Amino acid sequence: MTYKKMMKQNLVIFLFSTLALSACAKSTETSTKAAQPSAELQQKIQKLVEKTKKNMIFVEGGSFMMGDFGHVTRKDKLPITGLYAAMPLHKVTLDSFSLNAYKTTFDDFDIYTEATGQKKIAMEEISKKLRVPNAPAGVSWQQAHDYCQWLGQQVGIPMTLPTEAQWEYAARNRGQYVIYPTDNGEYELGRNVWSDEQRHEFTKSMPDIHGVKVPTLGRFPPTPLGLYDLATDSYEWMSDWFDPQYYKHSPEKNPQGPATGTLKSVRSTYQVGAAKSLQIGGSVTTIYRSGKEANPQFDKDDNLYQIVNPNFSTAVRCASNSPKPFISNKRS
Repeated sequence: MTYKKMMKQNLVIFLFSTLALSACAKSTETSTKAAQPSAELQQKIQKLVEKTKKNMIFVEGGSFMMGDFGHVTRKDKLPITGLYAAMPLHKVTLDSFSLNAYKTTFDDFDIYTEATGQKKIAMEEISKKLRVPNAPAGVSWQQAHDYCQWLGQQVGIPMTLPTEAQWEYAARNRGQYVIYPTDNGEYELGRNVWSDEQRHEFTKSMPDIHGVKVPTLGRFPPTPLGLYDLATDSYEWMSDWFDPQYYKHSPEKNPQGPATGTLKSVRSTYQVGAAKSLQIGGSVTTIYRSGKEANPQFDKDDNLYQIVNPNFSTAVRCASNSPKPFISNKRS
C-alpha cells in the first residue's frame, strides 16, 4: 500500500471514529510583502514575543548516550521499544540551546499568518470546528520552519526547529535514562497524560465538538526541565531528515541528521487511539523516532481535500541555538 493510500485510509478511519483533529494548513510560503501591521497586530506580536521569551527553556549542553538504552538499564537487557531506528546507542555531545516549553497554538500561529499576509490555517469544513485556541496548530514542515524563523526575527534571536538530538536530550532531562518525557519519567493516565475519559469529559463543555477528543496544551505537569506535552497531543517536527539507519554513522558533536532525504523526522506522538495503546507501542517514549512527508498533499479531486488538511497531526515547538538563556529561566 502506498504512503498516500495509507494516509487517506487513516484519515477516513479517524474521521468516522470522531477522534481529535489538531488542525492544519495548506502549504504556503511566508509572504515577504505583508502590509505594515496595524497597531492591534503590533500589540499581538509584542505579546507573542514576550510570551516566547518567558517560555524558552534554556538547556545546558553536555554529552549523553542517544538511542534505545534498554540493554543498559533493564535487568533482562532487552530494548525498550525494539525500534530499529533507535539503535545503536551512541554518544552525542551538544552545545547549549533553548527549547520552547510549549507547542505552538492556533492563537500563536494566527498572529504569524496575519503578520505575513497568509490565510488562517485549519479553516476546512471539519478542521475549523476543532479550532480550539490553545490546541497545537497542525502545520507542514515548511510552515513550522518558516514560523520559527519569523518568530526569531521578532524576538531578535535566531530560532529554528530542534534537531532530534536536542529534542531527545531535553526530553530525557539532559540525557538521563528517562523512558517517558513526563514529570516523573512514568506514564500515568489521568495524572500526567490524558486518559480517554478525561478527554471525553473535557470536550463535553466545548461547542459543536461533543465526543471529539480535542487536544489542549499545558494541562498536565511539565518535565523537570519545564517542558509540557512531550508525550501527547501531536507529533513535533524536527529539523532533521529522517533515516532509520542514521544512528550507525551519526557524528558525536551536534548531529544535524542526514544531508538529504524524503521524510522529515518527528518526535512526540499523536493520540489517535486508546491512550494505553500508545504506551504499549512505545511511541510515547523519549527514544521513539519516525518520519513523515514534509508537505503532504491530497489530490484536489479528493473530497477529503475540502474538509481536512493532511497536516492535522504535526505541530511545531521552536528552538534556539543561542548559547545564552533568553531570560533567567534556566532549569538544568
